[in-house]
Amino acid sequence: MARNKFIGIFDSGFGGLNTMKDIVAELPEYDFIYLGDSARAPYGNRSKEIIYKFSVQAVEFLFKKGCEIVILACNTASSDALHQIQKKYLPKYYPNKKVLGVIIPLAETATFQTKNKKIGIMGTERTVASKAFNRELLKIDSKIKIFQQACPLLVPIVEAGENNSQITKTVLNKYIKTLMRRKIDTLILGCTHYGILKNKIKKIVGKDVTVISESKIVAKKFKDYLKRHPEIEKKISKRHKRIFYSTDLTEKFKTLGSNFFGEKIKVQKIDLK
Repeated sequence: MARNKFIGIFDSGFGGLNTMKDIVAELPEYDFIYLGDSARAPYGNRSKEIIYKFSVQAVEFLFKKGCEIVILACNTASSDALHQIQKKYLPKYYPNKKVLGVIIPLAETATFQTKNKKIGIMGTERTVASKAFNRELLKIDSKIKIFQQACPLLVPIVEAGENNSQITKTVLNKYIKTLMRRKIDTLILGCTHYGILKNKIKKIVGKDVTVISESKIVAKKFKDYLKRHPEIEKKISKRHKRIFYSTDLTEKFKTLGSNFFGEKIKVQKIDLK
């Protein structure tokens, strides 16, 4: 029997399961492996060098498990590690495999949506510091004005399962107020975890601001990518197989991970070090 060939999805925690849910909805017949590095989350307050190291370890693990292509669902990894992985790591070690990020699909969508060319970005400290969104947005339209807000408290809140707490509402109001003063009409949620808070964020910003999160956008863009790259698509097995790994297997991961993915999942613990 031929060995399964997978689509790999990597995130620093379990926020990426929200993205995987929508990718699986678009491509239900394909085989997937998910990896969450919960033991070392969040990535957003770490150095660029460490984020690259962790991301390479994750990609290496997924390739060895049979992945033909890996999506870095983590915005921080996409911002700080993707370019180096694509330009240095892959050509040297895995020239026939692919690693994709999530920054470009979000930037393309935001540029299309904005009317007044004022775009806000909520991201981790590292994503904001990298200015990855700024670069991609300005490549598309040099007239866009970009306003960033680092949101270091949001990932720990989501990972702790405190989405519906009063502290979440208070923290969101604080972060969003700064961006709303800039009269933005489009807001990018630059972290997988923030998509879980999308409805709460939409209530705060109001109907005149378009809120963009990655899950559905990345899913549709990735489906299109496979259509445009049949040389990759034909390698991936189609047996409806789903495998989930985490570097820290807690009850919270199993419970919240199942909620974010939309169905009960069985998670295996692994060590990337």
